[in-house]
Amino acid sequence: MASADASNRQWRFARECLQELDRALGRLAGRPRGLILRTGDAVRVLEQIHQTHGIAALWAHQEVGNDWTFQRDRAVRCWARERGVPFHEIPQDGVIRGLQSREGWRDHWDAEMRRPLVPEPPELQVAPLPSDPLPESVGDDACPLAQRGGRSRGLALLRSFLSHRVRSYARGLSSPLTAPSACSRLSPYLTYGALSLREVVQATRRAIEQASSDPKFAGRLRSLQAFEARLSWRSHFVQRLESLPSIEFEPMHPALANDRTQVDPALFEAWAQGRTGYPFVDACMRMLHATGWLNFRMRAMLTAFACYHLWQPWRAVGLHLARLFVDYEPGIHWSQIQMQAGCTGISAFRIYNVVKQSHDQDPTGAFIRRWVPELARVPAAWIHEPYRMPPELQRQYGCVIGVDYPAPIVAHELTARAARQKLFEAYRTPEAKAISEQLLQRHSSRSRREPRHAPARAQQLGLFDPS
Repeated sequence: MASADASNRQWRFARECLQELDRALGRLAGRPRGLILRTGDAVRVLEQIHQTHGIAALWAHQEVGNDWTFQRDRAVRCWARERGVPFHEIPQDGVIRGLQSREGWRDHWDAEMRRPLVPEPPELQVAPLPSDPLPESVGDDACPLAQRGGRSRGLALLRSFLSHRVRSYARGLSSPLTAPSACSRLSPYLTYGALSLREVVQATRRAIEQASSDPKFAGRLRSLQAFEARLSWRSHFVQRLESLPSIEFEPMHPALANDRTQVDPALFEAWAQGRTGYPFVDACMRMLHATGWLNFRMRAMLTAFACYHLWQPWRAVGLHLARLFVDYEPGIHWSQIQMQAGCTGISAFRIYNVVKQSHDQDPTGAFIRRWVPELARVPAAWIHEPYRMPPELQRQYGCVIGVDYPAPIVAHELTARAARQKLFEAYRTPEAKAISEQLLQRHSSRSRREPRHAPARAQQLGLFDPS
């Protein structure tokens, strides 16, 4: 967990998943525990086991993670080759390693999602190897309201979502007031493998069939179809990182590669801690700090505000958010950071008006008051722009701007206008347009059922996570 995108909140969730898996495997093996855990460098641990017991073959899930996991897997692959140990990696989520063209990719994904689920074995044998204890923590990152890990919790959420919560999905996923219950909340369970994407897709498709054939469930159909589409786009973005791993460190399109390179410490820290002077932005950031989760539109807004209005480097923004997301999935995350920061050259530039978003998504200010208690007494007429209150009202409502709550760190209308101009100038050249077309050809997901400009549709879906 020493990677710059890792945090203790992520480890706590993964630890709870491992604890439940340990108990479940133990039941199959007729013993208290079923997992053999080792901590340390993967190659050194494997070499020690091989020298002591001998390893006939290695089996692993094929992972699309960050650069750290990629380098680890390369080292393990090299070790296995040198030792003559067969190393089998099982593909996941319809992602194709070494893919050269997206032609027909969606058809491949559909075929993978239709494959039968692997049944649980009736019993299990556990090798007589010593096991290390699970570390309690890997840092002091506090996230008091984070989701709990474990397969049983993920299955319960899947059942509740498909049975009744999905009815609110399409209309409730955009506002942070409604999204916590309207969204599936399955993203961390998919990220850490407590649930498989295939079982979630198949369960969703069964629910779609039921809603299509039974009139009493017809009201759920649109939301179920929207959710299935996001499950597909989840793999689409993971495939992008698999095919172009450099997007963790380099912009997809070079138009802005030499711009936005320096962090402004004051602006960045105000954004990172939820002290920008824009209540809705700050409420979203503070919710993320406390819960480790935020709905897709608000994730996009936080990214866009930092990268456009504050003109901060996309990678610094991405690393901060990665550490806060319990459901951090590198393939989705870095694709989305680049999309929302204007780095791809194949997605529409979405520069959010943060005040308009505040009015639209939190009209009464209830969300703001929950997460920004400095504004608890400010009435709805002023809650979205408290800096516009006359001084006497600021004193009356216990919120003096610059004392109890910060003044806006930038003028959002002016900085948005400046960002649009910079983007227009960077991407309007013939050279930039040619690169955009090349990227579109390589990374769009094309099939007989999808238009060629599918990534623009992904931007409309706003998929920052599959929840």
